[in-house]
Amino acid sequence: MLRIEDLSVGFLCYDGLLRQREVRRLSGLTLDLQAGEILAVIGASGAGKSLLAHAIFGLLPPNAVTGGKITFQGQSLENGVPEGLLGRKMALVPQQITHLDPLARVGAQLAWALRRTKGAASPEELLARYDLSPETARLYPSQLSGGMARRVLLAIAAAGAPDLLIADEPTAGLDPENRDRVLSGLRHHARGGGAVLLITHDLAAALPCCDRVALLCDGEMCGLEAACDFTGTGAALRSLYARALWLALPENGFLTDA
Repeated sequence: MLRIEDLSVGFLCYDGLLRQREVRRLSGLTLDLQAGEILAVIGASGAGKSLLAHAIFGLLPPNAVTGGKITFQGQSLENGVPEGLLGRKMALVPQQITHLDPLARVGAQLAWALRRTKGAASPEELLARYDLSPETARLYPSQLSGGMARRVLLAIAAAGAPDLLIADEPTAGLDPENRDRVLSGLRHHARGGGAVLLITHDLAAALPCCDRVALLCDGEMCGLEAACDFTGTGAALRSLYARALWLALPENGFLTDA
């Protein structure tokens, strides 16, 4: 469904008054994502996770310099996402809940998303899909808890029944109960034949719901592992970086020597 080949992203910065130089933030990234799959992209802050999502959707600033190839269902995204695909075939769940309009009720924002994408569901159906009551439609974003706001963002992204969801840190700041609700919604999307690119720093939370894990460090991919291989002492993991992250988790004793 989604294919990324040798992707690089850099930014032109001034080096003095007249000269410019490129600061590279992603290098040589190659990934593929199939229908029915959740691929988790794991990395620390600044590793390039959100930059990857923005590159896929063509949301980079004018000074960005990109290389490589991104295709969605065989269609090149070199010139950005065609308008007919946005929301209908591929959708982004943004990292910040401030993307919700603070002056509009949840129901109105869902209705807007459904009109833009020609979605067949009703606002109430979208809310129910993410375990939100019909009364949520009457609330403003300021009246939502963090978990509710995250699920509203998911509902908006799902309005057009897209094949691909890219969720950027959808569980950030959530308690375990709300985190699991959000991840359950993503798993439901994949079970229905969609694909999910889950961007997160939380390896332990992502493993139960994802199929594979791509590891980013300083803009480069340091490993691509099956989620089921994160077990025991990590002996089945192929990359040293993956094993180090696994063993450093609290439940694995905070070990720092892979």
